[in-house]
Amino acid sequence: MLAIFQAAGWPIWPLLIASIVALALIVERLMYLRRSRIIPKTLLDEVVRVYRSGNITAEIIDKLEKSSQLGVVLSAALRNVNAPRDVMKESIEEAGGAVAHDLERFLTTLGTIATLAPLMGLFGTVVGMIEIFGSQNSSGANPAQLAHGISTALYNTGFGLAIAMPTLVFYRHFRALVDSFVIDMEQQAVKFVDIVHNTRK
Repeated sequence: MLAIFQAAGWPIWPLLIASIVALALIVERLMYLRRSRIIPKTLLDEVVRVYRSGNITAEIIDKLEKSSQLGVVLSAALRNVNAPRDVMKESIEEAGGAVAHDLERFLTTLGTIATLAPLMGLFGTVVGMIEIFGSQNSSGANPAQLAHGISTALYNTGFGLAIAMPTLVFYRHFRALVDSFVIDMEQQAVKFVDIVHNTRK
């Protein structure tokens, strides 16, 4: 493996760093963006039970807020449970915006790496081509320099594409996952608002 990196020349090192960062972010997002962690199945039912029991305390709301991202949204609704419908929905939207921002953390970096990796590979290709042309002189081409230039050009292009493709797949997957989580949380929050205001009627 080290021989490949040496053959690819110095332009491979920024690509290697990008690949390590991308892998770390993918693993972190896979661990973080789990449905069971973001939107626990029974949480809405538990919150509705607490609301109907009338046992809403600051301690329960704080515990709910720390439980999950859906808990953050529903705790905002519970804090404004006696407010008019519009105020309650506005507080939910504000909490939802903060949660969405949290869920999208590192996705911009992942998308940037997916876009930048082929360009970094192309840069390595250009460096390799410069070395190839640099190996030409009046007495002919230097075979060792020519071979090194070709290695630099091809390895960097290949490595850049090899990083970009899986990174782009995971970026798209995480983006779709976050969108589905946000929609699901909105639906559950609206359902809770409807329960609260239908109970009042």
